[in-house]
Amino acid sequence: MQPLTIDQLRALPSVVDLTTAARALGIGRTKAYQLAQHNDFPCRIIRVGRAYHVPTADLLTLLGITPLPPGGPPANVGRHDRPPAPIS
Repeated sequence: MQPLTIDQLRALPSVVDLTTAARALGIGRTKAYQLAQHNDFPCRIIRVGRAYHVPTADLLTLLGITPLPPGGPPANVGRHDRPPAPIS
């Protein structure tokens, strides 16, 4: 299974299942469930019945990825503080 890209990680919903979190971390499904059952998963887990859910914000923090603000990147990303030089 291919690991998730940074763009894919940033596009995840606010909470993901354990399998998706494991894929983002590069660990297998079986290992992820073993870690979760022993309270050793590397980020916070929310258990709902028999299902495990992982907050995406915690996952991004663990991976050192800054979440994008709501609505996408700020308007000034990639712009310079000064206007472009005139073309001669």
